[in-house]
Amino acid sequence: MATQQTDFSQGSVKRRILAQALPLTLAQAVQLLYNIVDRIYIGHLPGEGDLALTGLGITFPVIVLIAAFTSLFGTGGMTLFSIARGRRDEQEAERILGNVFALLAISAAVLFVLSYALRRPILFAFGASELSFAYADAYLRIYLLGTAFSMFTTGLNGYINAQGFPRIGMLTTVIGAALNVVLDPVFIFLLDMGVQGAALATVISQAVSAIWVLRFLTGKKAILRLKREAIHIDLRRTGRICALGLPGFVVQGTNCLVQILCNTQLQTYGGDLYVGIMTVIGSVREVISLPVMGISSGAQPVLGFNYGAGEFGRVKEAIRFTSLIGFSYTMLMWILIMLIPHELMGIFSAEPQTIAIGAKMMNLYFFGFVFMAGQFSGQMVFQALGRAKRAIFFSLLRKVIIVAPLTLLLPALGLGVKGVFLAEPISNAVGGMACFLTMWFTQYRKL
Repeated sequence: MATQQTDFSQGSVKRRILAQALPLTLAQAVQLLYNIVDRIYIGHLPGEGDLALTGLGITFPVIVLIAAFTSLFGTGGMTLFSIARGRRDEQEAERILGNVFALLAISAAVLFVLSYALRRPILFAFGASELSFAYADAYLRIYLLGTAFSMFTTGLNGYINAQGFPRIGMLTTVIGAALNVVLDPVFIFLLDMGVQGAALATVISQAVSAIWVLRFLTGKKAILRLKREAIHIDLRRTGRICALGLPGFVVQGTNCLVQILCNTQLQTYGGDLYVGIMTVIGSVREVISLPVMGISSGAQPVLGFNYGAGEFGRVKEAIRFTSLIGFSYTMLMWILIMLIPHELMGIFSAEPQTIAIGAKMMNLYFFGFVFMAGQFSGQMVFQALGRAKRAIFFSLLRKVIIVAPLTLLLPALGLGVKGVFLAEPISNAVGGMACFLTMWFTQYRKL
């Protein structure tokens, strides 16, 4: 029965994807509570909420950079792991898992030391003002203590899902996020720790989640386990992991670059108010992107398994199904945001000026959000089928070639802060559809 449940070449493709995606989406939604709840509470701090929220936004590039290295090793290894399972090469799959663990441990140590030692120049380079730096530094000093916990939780949880245990994977984030929701108001308000309390609650919660993941992967319930003898770095295997994880790394790394450019440009043309507004808009984007990201993440092991097993008809069916869901959902979200931007801003701030200006910027930022589904679908297929170079190219196209230059150019052409918010919808339309159409004509039609 366990073999049937985890053999993705059997049964309905749609049900296989949904069985993976729904618990994974819920897990990712709960994972968001780590950050979203922090931002909501901090945004409503009496007398200092907007400035504290701006300070939190300044730390995002550092957090995204940590996520980028997590994705480089975790996602890249998971693709190889799924393909190895499809070929029934369980010994190689366990070696891949051990290699990924070693890479995550080493990179976590290096990132912590460098980020902690250089946090002051980093935060000012990322758009901090003298006023917002105090809040950014207070949060980051504590958050960085949980670097290893964060990387183990996010980087290894996918290997639970890839073995056909999405509910266990879901519990990883449910347990941690539930604890974070409880601890946040205690530390922030009851103990009067402010942004430091939010960071401490996050670190404790991530530690609990990391312990949960490691206990399962080393326990008897896992089909493929994290074994001590497999925890070492093989250079050849590492090269393959990094090659397949590079698209995710590029996505996160370019997100980091764009966030830095946005913060610095908004600080130059609008000040702390607009940096805070972008922090709120980024939070809304994370929430509404979750379902389509969950479908894409849930489909990847199914696609990889069936591709490794030579079931190309099932791969095509999975691509059609996930693409249809992606475009339908993003269209619905675009309409919803256009209707209630003030209400969405009000979740994170009580200041009338912030809500009024933020609603206008939100309408600009999310214009044409439906095209983003093309990027999700294309990237998912390229990564799942091991087409790393194409996935990397389209990640670079949207962020580095389109968004980054426009973020610098449009404000200078007289659009000011509006230019920063307009760069995103332009990149969604051009980059997203280029990625999808290339995938459709070069991968889907040749399967």
